[in-house]
Amino acid sequence: MNAIIVDDEEFARSSLFFLLQDNCPQIHISGIAKSVAEARILLAQNQVDLIFLDIAMPGENGFELISTANEHNAHVIFTTAYDQYALKAIKANALEYLLKPIDIDELKEAVEKAMRYIPANKTDSDRGKRLGNLAENLADRSGITKITLPNGQGYSLIDVDDIVYIEADSNYSVFHLRNGDQITVSKVLKEYEEILPDDRFLRIHKSSIINLNDLKEFNFKHGYQAIMKSGEKITVSRRRAAELSERLRSYTDLHGEK
Repeated sequence: MNAIIVDDEEFARSSLFFLLQDNCPQIHISGIAKSVAEARILLAQNQVDLIFLDIAMPGENGFELISTANEHNAHVIFTTAYDQYALKAIKANALEYLLKPIDIDELKEAVEKAMRYIPANKTDSDRGKRLGNLAENLADRSGITKITLPNGQGYSLIDVDDIVYIEADSNYSVFHLRNGDQITVSKVLKEYEEILPDDRFLRIHKSSIINLNDLKEFNFKHGYQAIMKSGEKITVSRRRAAELSERLRSYTDLHGEK
């Protein structure tokens, strides 16, 4: 069975390739892409039966490849760093997924399912509808409780409540955790602004997102500043100050006095 791997993370691409090579001899990797645009080229140039597809990628996300995959009758196994909330949404739509970091036994099981399913279901008219339902379900991010962060040597699975704030460093994002740890990730801040629950996390500057649960004070004494419970002082942009003030009012009404 011919397959392609689509993931923007170099570690994820290479590790999945070698896992498949070592454990799934029935799979032939026809190509590897680091973006949806590159994946479309591979689909046009190759007969592809199966796509191992990341969801959260810069530019176009994995869902935006689905229409092209359907045109080429290629089936999808999602390789995702989303938490249990999103995985329930994926399972509810009868789609296969692999949670990063990928477990060898789960990979073998997913491939075996694909080997049984694809020959018997060369066309699947309901696939697009199920994927549309999945995307709609994932639009509500309030249920997300964990996030998987690539750390260079593998992945760190952390509770979103343990995030104090995130700061941008060029094309990287630096996560500051309650225990004092820092994790640097090669993704831009906007991607995490879109993933994290927006009832708790707020972008207060082009270079920072804060966890409202960890906010101690917002003052104007030396410019706009968010003072976290850990003592860090984070600049709030003038454009974001009004939004933060409004969010704090509604947040206090919802959660009680902090």
